[in-house]
Amino acid sequence: MTELETRPLGKSKVQVTSLGLGTVPLSGFNADVSYDEFEATILAGYAAGIRYFDCAPMYGFGKSEHYLGHALRANKLRENVVVSTKVGRVLKPASRTKKLETVYGIEWIDPLPFLDTYDYTYDGVMRAFEDSQQRLGLDYIDVLLVHDVGRAWHGDQSEFYWNQLRASGYKALDELRSSGAVSAIGLGVNETESVVGVAREFPIDCSLIAGRYTLLNHTPLEAAFDELLQRNVSVIAGGIFNSGILATGVSGPAATYDYGKVPAAVVEKVKAIESICLRYAVSLPAAAMQFVYAHPAVATLVMGAKSALEVEQNVKAINETIPAAFWDALTEASLLPSNAPLPTVVR
Repeated sequence: MTELETRPLGKSKVQVTSLGLGTVPLSGFNADVSYDEFEATILAGYAAGIRYFDCAPMYGFGKSEHYLGHALRANKLRENVVVSTKVGRVLKPASRTKKLETVYGIEWIDPLPFLDTYDYTYDGVMRAFEDSQQRLGLDYIDVLLVHDVGRAWHGDQSEFYWNQLRASGYKALDELRSSGAVSAIGLGVNETESVVGVAREFPIDCSLIAGRYTLLNHTPLEAAFDELLQRNVSVIAGGIFNSGILATGVSGPAATYDYGKVPAAVVEKVKAIESICLRYAVSLPAAAMQFVYAHPAVATLVMGAKSALEVEQNVKAINETIPAAFWDALTEASLLPSNAPLPTVVR
């Protein structure tokens, strides 16, 4: 087993390992994954030292929660791990529910026979939480995240859902945390702006932010991460490969950027990063992971994986030795801003 560093989530008592295992790839995202493959990947993560696992009702329309809960119970791992899931969506029978048109247009392979509906009200949060407990088969959930609230996902409808959360959703979150049903509260989003906005209105502990702080995206350094640090809101960093380009490089056969075609400017930037990686014998995934984890606001990296091999690759990457000169070279080439926190390396 690899010893992974642990950090707290905000002011909560929850401690997460530097690597978490996300279940999107295991829930039918671009691949048909059996329960046996799901369980084997979870067990590989646990054997590698990972003690944080993330799921959501949306992932496979209930499949990730069903599978994860069973794997943890069957292998008697529950008491040793942290589990996060999400509210904001209520699953309803597919035969009687209209399919949502979403910004990313995800088509799950072999999902459970449900579809998601949005509901950020008190009743919606409570129902989603209780449904998740049933699917997971867990009597408490460590971390509860409000899923996809904000303009990045809802566009012109975002204010409508914001008002639901403000009017009564916050009350549900407060009750769940105060009662001990959950230990930490936060957001699970693809933007940073909504996290700062909520943190100013309601005392969250953390937020899973996907794809907004990476080797390619540095906008949170302008102010957002500083404010989250001041408010003691921990960042759970997801999507740190920007959906693929920072894992495969520009020559990868299925390289994507934020689930779409890679823009020409991004291709050129990744080529420049890869050139410096080659010079210093550093793997691109290791650079991507260690850069994000170096920020003091970041408590953990949630990395999706659909096999034991991918888990092993992620663990190897976060432990790879990277010379200080590598980070200096990226900064000197203006590929990283001068104010970016960098990994501490023995020079």
